[in-house]
This record gives sequence, structure tokens and C-alpha cells, in this order.
Amino acid sequence: MNQFLYTLLLRLAKPIILNILEKKAKKAGGLWDIRGNERFGIYPKKENIKPVSEQSDFDVRGHQFEFKNPIWVHAVSLGETRAAQPFVRILLDQGHPVLLTHTTSTGRAQGARQFSEDIGEGRLVQAWMPYDLPEAVDGFLTHWMPRCGILIEREVWPNMVLSAACQKIPMILASARFSESSAKQVKLLGGVLLEAYKKLSLILAQTQQDAERLESIGLPMPKVIGNLKFDVDISMQQVDLGAMLRQSINRHVVVIASTREGEEQVFIQGISQLKAANANVTNEADKQLLPLYVIIPRHPQRFAQVEEILKKSSLTYVRRTDNPSDKDIRQADVLFGDSLGEMFYYYGLADVAIIGGSFGDFGGQNHIEACAVGVPVIVGPHTKNFEKAVNDALIEGAARRTDSEHNALLLANALLNDDEQRKQMGKAGKQWLTLHQGVSQRLYSILHAYLN
Repeated sequence: MNQFLYTLLLRLAKPIILNILEKKAKKAGGLWDIRGNERFGIYPKKENIKPVSEQSDFDVRGHQFEFKNPIWVHAVSLGETRAAQPFVRILLDQGHPVLLTHTTSTGRAQGARQFSEDIGEGRLVQAWMPYDLPEAVDGFLTHWMPRCGILIEREVWPNMVLSAACQKIPMILASARFSESSAKQVKLLGGVLLEAYKKLSLILAQTQQDAERLESIGLPMPKVIGNLKFDVDISMQQVDLGAMLRQSINRHVVVIASTREGEEQVFIQGISQLKAANANVTNEADKQLLPLYVIIPRHPQRFAQVEEILKKSSLTYVRRTDNPSDKDIRQADVLFGDSLGEMFYYYGLADVAIIGGSFGDFGGQNHIEACAVGVPVIVGPHTKNFEKAVNDALIEGAARRTDSEHNALLLANALLNDDEQRKQMGKAGKQWLTLHQGVSQRLYSILHAYLN
């Protein structure tokens, strides 16, 4: 497939794609602006980017700052936005203006939380990533005139890369994640996507496996710099709040984090079975105080769906957003994590973490944040999205793998009864993470020539 055919098919499919996106946005909730002008690269002709003070520039660490020719960082969704935070912070601390784009509502909301002060001061501006139509990407690049574009992990779009090349804007793919399915996609789409990769000014891979897969499609072997997700920006305030609650309820806690569709049903059934088995113990002395289970769905649009499953179960639960008392939490079977931006609060509360998205065939979710807090990790069989990081955590003793939700619950309970093993796993997680940190600073050093 060539560029012309790709663009033609995209134009023909545009009404269908927009309808699909609108349905997804309605289901998910939040701000998506699917048919908004920004999505089509349309901006007011005489718009000036000003800070809240309405001044065109202002003092930042002793020099006058102006939002002009920003460094553009694209973080498609929630995970990429979190991963990019330490790198973006380095850019801002060095006095660079940053344009931060997203595709999803959750990514944009996370960016707004992470950089609220910088947005208020006008040092960072958020925008929607335009659709990959020539006029949309041209309008976007012409309006913002970024000095370079940095794509986090993925999201290589043919027309965007071509337009940037025509305008002599360097495009960099940083912390590139390139799976076997990505390689198959490149081959399926033919030359158009491969040419887009070839037009990138620089590719920096997460792992050696990612680099080898990129080389297998005909690209020069990229430099391996590591995974930006290792540079975890831990909210110690959240961790401390979680730890205080854990001390107050005086009860073991198993956090089941970032669950995906189908997984919650099985976990809730498993917890119900453990509760029933404990209730059937005739000797009161043999009864156990079951742990508090914290269930946190990966996507907020599924909160209502998961709560319906909880309502139909035999379990008692409280919702985080209802701000329940310590007593209410102590007496519940489940704390339902229906809040956003509080993962470190939940991990501060945890004795063991089970990472969702790895039991259904979803490729896994981020286990690195749990390791950063020193929480022992349990993963399922499907972890291809974090293949190298999971394997390393398993080797270092920071994580354990099991084959099903039911066995994950049993393994979690076994770890709760082994204080020494939990302590060793938590220590191993922190030590393992320390070995891999510094990716953001390495990335900044490598990209220095593109940033000025």
C-alpha cells in the first residue's frame, strides 16, 4: 500500500471511524472532542498562546520565557503520559516550552493533573493529536511549529511523519515498543508504514528484542535506551496515606490493579469462594481474617460495569470515591478503586499486588509502579507488552507468575502468610528498579541536539 492509497482509504473510512470513536467516547465518558477543530488541525488564525497572567512572556528561573517553537511530546494515553512525566519534567526544568498531545481522554486528564502548575504558568500546553489526514497534520504542524516531535513508545502515523519531514521537523520515536504484532502490522500495510518508520530522524528502543524486531522489518538497528516507565515518579504523599490506612485497619491487603474486561468477574468469584470456604469452617479458632481486596479497573468507563458485578456477588464492598471511614473499609470484603490518579495510594496500602491485564489476552499492564513501592507482584501468563521488564522482575525475585486468577488469589494468600518472603520480594523490586532508572536523563542527553 502506498501513501496515496492509504490516505484515500482513510478518507473513505472517515465517517465510520468517527462514529466508532464517538460511541467509544460516550461509553468512556470524559472529554474526547472527537469532531473538534483540533482533531482536524484547525486553529484560530490569530490565536496567541498566553499564560494565565495574560502576559506574552514571564520569568522562569531568571530568564524570560516565551511559548514558541515548543518541543512536542506525544503521549497517546494514560500509560504513556505517566511514563513521559519525568522526561517532560526535565524539559520544563531546563526552560523548554512543551506541547503535550494525547489521543485519549484519560491521557489528557492525567497530563492535566501531572502538569497543572506548568499549564497554569503557560510553560506547557496540551492539545489533541490530529487525525492522520494531510490537511489535519499540516494544520497542526503549521500552527505549533515544534522544533521537534517525540513520540512515546508507538503511534507512528504515515501522513504525520511525511508532513513533518517536508517541514524539516525532526521526529523521534523514544522508548520504542515494537512487538511481533507490530511487525506483522507493518508487513500487512506494506510500504506506507515502513516508509514512515524510515523517515523518522531517530528510533530509540526499549529493549534489545524491540531493536531486533525493528531491524527485522528493514530498519538500521536502533540504539537501546530502556523503558521510560522505569523512571517512576512516586507520589510519597499517596504512599504514606495508603500506609496509614493499612495500619489503621490492621488487616492484610491484596491490590488487584489495572484489571481488564472479563478478569474482574473471575476474581470476584474467586474471592467469594474463599469467603464461603472460610465461613464453612466449623471451628471458630481455625477461621481466618480474610484480606481486604482492592479491585481497580484499568479503564474508568468500566467502573459501572464492574460495580454491577460486585452488587450481584455475595461480597460487601465500599467505593473509594465515597470516602469511606476506616471502620467501613475494615469491615468490607472489597475496596472498589473507582478513582483516578491514585495508584500509589493503593500500592501504599498493599501487602501484595496482582497485576491485571495479564490473565486475559491483553498483553499485561504496568507492574513497575508496584515494584517501586516495594510491593511483591503477581502476574498472569499474558505479559507481552512488558515482556522484558516482567522477565527481569521474575529473575530478580520481585515478581511471581501464575496461570489463572484463581491461582493468583491462592498465591497472594500464601505470600500473606510468609512475611519473610514478602519482605525479600519487596526489597528485590526496589533494587531491580534502581538498576534500570535514569532513562529520562539518557534520553534528554541523546536528544540534546534536537532540542535547541
